[in-house]
Amino acid sequence: MDILILGGTRFLGRALVESAFARGHRVTLFHRGRTAPELFPGIERILGDREHDLDRLSGRRWDAAFDTCGFVPRIVRAAAARLAGSVSHYTYVSSISVYAEPLARGSDERAPLAKIADESVEEVTGETYGALKELCERAVEAELPGRALHARAGLLVGPHDYTDRFPYWVARMARGGDVLVPDAPDQPAQFIDARDLADWLVRMAEVRTAGTFNLTGPATPLTLGEFLLACCAALGANARLVPVAESFLKEHGVTPWTELPIWTAGDVGHTSVNVSKALEHGLTLRPLEATIRDTAEWRRSTPASASAGTTLSTPR
Repeated sequence: MDILILGGTRFLGRALVESAFARGHRVTLFHRGRTAPELFPGIERILGDREHDLDRLSGRRWDAAFDTCGFVPRIVRAAAARLAGSVSHYTYVSSISVYAEPLARGSDERAPLAKIADESVEEVTGETYGALKELCERAVEAELPGRALHARAGLLVGPHDYTDRFPYWVARMARGGDVLVPDAPDQPAQFIDARDLADWLVRMAEVRTAGTFNLTGPATPLTLGEFLLACCAALGANARLVPVAESFLKEHGVTPWTELPIWTAGDVGHTSVNVSKALEHGLTLRPLEATIRDTAEWRRSTPASASAGTTLSTPR
C-alpha cells in the first residue's frame, strides 16, 4: 500500500511508520519536520503545517491515511475533506476520553459521549479534550462516510513515550527503595503499547476496516497493584511499596494521573473499558513484562532531555 501519515515521527506516528515498513508498505509523511527530523532517512516527506498547507497534498493519491495528531474539529475536518478524494481508507486516532463522565465499568463503544456547550471552542484542555475528540470523529465521518476507522485509544505506553506517565513508574521501580504508591491496589489499570496499536491499525487499513473501536489493554483485567508488582518483577527491582491513603494524597494536593500517573482517584470507568470488539478483529497485545523491560531499556539509552517530556494535562 501507499500510506500517508499526518505526523509520523513522534511516538504512535513513529510506531506506525515502523509497522508499515515491516509489512512492506510505502510511506509518505506530511508534517512540519520539527520533531526528530533525523528519523527515517530517505522516506518521502511533504513539509507543511496541517492548518495552512493542505494544498501541498493536492494531485496525489494514497491507499490509506492515518491522522495521529488531530485535536481541533475544524482542522481535522479540513484534512479529511482534502483527502476524501485521495485515499480509500482513513484512520483517525481518537481517545477513550470521548466518553461522558461518569463512565460505567466495562462500557463499550455505545457508551454516552462527552459534549461541549460551545462547539466553536478550540482550546484543548483537560475539560475540553474528550468532547473535541468526539467532534473530530464526527467531522471525519462526515467527510468519509463508511471509510473511516475511529481508534479510541487508551493510554499509550512503551518506548519513546514522551508523557512520562508509564515511564515514571518503570524508572521509579528500577531505582528501588521505598516507593510511595496510592493505597488503591484494586483500581483498574489499562494502557496499550503503541507498537501493538500501530500494528493493528496498519492491518485494519490493509483490509479497509471501518467503524469505531476501543483500543487499550490488556486483554484481561489488570489492577494498579498488579501493574506495580509487575514492574518490580520484570525489572528485578529491590523496591518496597509504601501505600498511602488516597484521602491523604488529595489533602496534600497530589494530582491523580499526572503527579502520580495511572492513579485515577476513583474514576474507574475510563480505565476499565470493554475492548472485546477490537480483540474480535484481531488486536494482539504483547506481554506487559515486555513493554516494561523495553521502556526501561529505552529510558536507560536515551538522554534525560530527550526522554523526559511534559506530562500531558489531557486525561487519557
